[in-house]
Amino acid sequence: MENEKNSILIADDDSRVITALKLLLKAENYQVTAVNTPAELLQILERRSFSAALIDLNYQKDTTSGREGLQLITQMKALDEQLPIVVMTGYSSVELAVEAMKLGAADFVQKPWGNDRLLSILQAQIHIQQIEKAGIKLAQENALLKEEISAPGHDVIAQSEVMQSLLSQLKKLAKSDMNILFTGENGTGKSMFADILHQHSLRNTNSFISVNMGAISDNLFESEMFGHVKGAFTDAKESRIGRFELAEGGTIFLDEIANIPLSQQAKLLRVLEERQFEKVGSSKTQQIDVRLVSATNAPLAILVEQGQFRQDLLYRLNTIEIKIPALRERVEDIMPLAENFLLEFAKKYRLSKQSFSDEAISALKSYQWPGNIRELSHMIERAIFLSQEQIINLADLGWQQNEKDKGVSGFDFSHASLDDIEKHVIVERLSRFDNNGHEAAASLGLSRSSYYRRLEKHNL
Repeated sequence: MENEKNSILIADDDSRVITALKLLLKAENYQVTAVNTPAELLQILERRSFSAALIDLNYQKDTTSGREGLQLITQMKALDEQLPIVVMTGYSSVELAVEAMKLGAADFVQKPWGNDRLLSILQAQIHIQQIEKAGIKLAQENALLKEEISAPGHDVIAQSEVMQSLLSQLKKLAKSDMNILFTGENGTGKSMFADILHQHSLRNTNSFISVNMGAISDNLFESEMFGHVKGAFTDAKESRIGRFELAEGGTIFLDEIANIPLSQQAKLLRVLEERQFEKVGSSKTQQIDVRLVSATNAPLAILVEQGQFRQDLLYRLNTIEIKIPALRERVEDIMPLAENFLLEFAKKYRLSKQSFSDEAISALKSYQWPGNIRELSHMIERAIFLSQEQIINLADLGWQQNEKDKGVSGFDFSHASLDDIEKHVIVERLSRFDNNGHEAAASLGLSRSSYYRRLEKHNL
């Protein structure tokens, strides 16, 4: 399919006019598609997008009044409300020009036209359209950023050999366009490493769009991922750009990829194979140029065996699979991370810098960290406010030096809030089921949506 950039759709029933316009526009490196009737134009516009349209107002049914062309403008706008339409006629009048503009025409030229004026109008309208699309895209990107709730940002702490090796591998893979699948437990920083991959890639001047697949319901999947046109369904009061279109030229990161409903996996597979999609409510096919990065803590190979995940989709996702080590597998990084969080939270809450007692350091290093870096971040944030001195000790971390009132992981139930207990139980259950979210949710008696709401609530 041709690229819609710098493409012009022409409609005129005079073959001499079409020939002249083709010669003019192709000399200016425009891609030109020409038709002779309104019906042909509408048929093409249903399937393709264009930079601009240049249409006559008079056709064989009505050669003088311009009514046929005015009706065509309305029909075109129904198909593509953002398309710049430039109208032309040999029987122009101020009243007809005003009416065409009211119906959605962007500008008006009279036959015979001046080449410089016509080219200037087309160039200006295409430029305006690009600015408007960029504005809509930026507004939706900003809205997505405001919706995202993440742990406090931190520099990449990678003193351990395993993390040094991983970062080196990432920087090499970043220069390719291969699909990357990050695997690893909850809280290991998969989304952060996806962002690092994008920042070191050749696409880093374009968007990085992150999507939590566990938070998208089945009935909104297509609208969220591919967008919709105005009126496509009851609540579609305006057109919406989908996540794939927002990521055009950049990277789309699909987190919690295992949570895509089986009914929607075929639709995602088709986009990855053919690099094209249609918005909900539109038959117009759009090409995409994005790099796909995804992440999961679920065992996709087992889900394939159980019939819950498509094997052909897995092959598309994991051209390269990168496992992010658990925090307990990179002990050398625990204290540098803890010190970094301590400094960040002290700055955030305008508190004096604190340090850790020897007992606290020993406990932090020996703890198994089922919640990984996220759990460490929350524990340090909590400890800053519990500590009454400049030294953070075991009690401030929620641990006791003796075994009284202490759970199997050292959690102090007697002083914990209900939210802390709920979070601890979820973390413990994830650890018990080797970070399998499906089994953890089932064991807690939670539905998929309820489970992921709690993960989001506790930033797990």
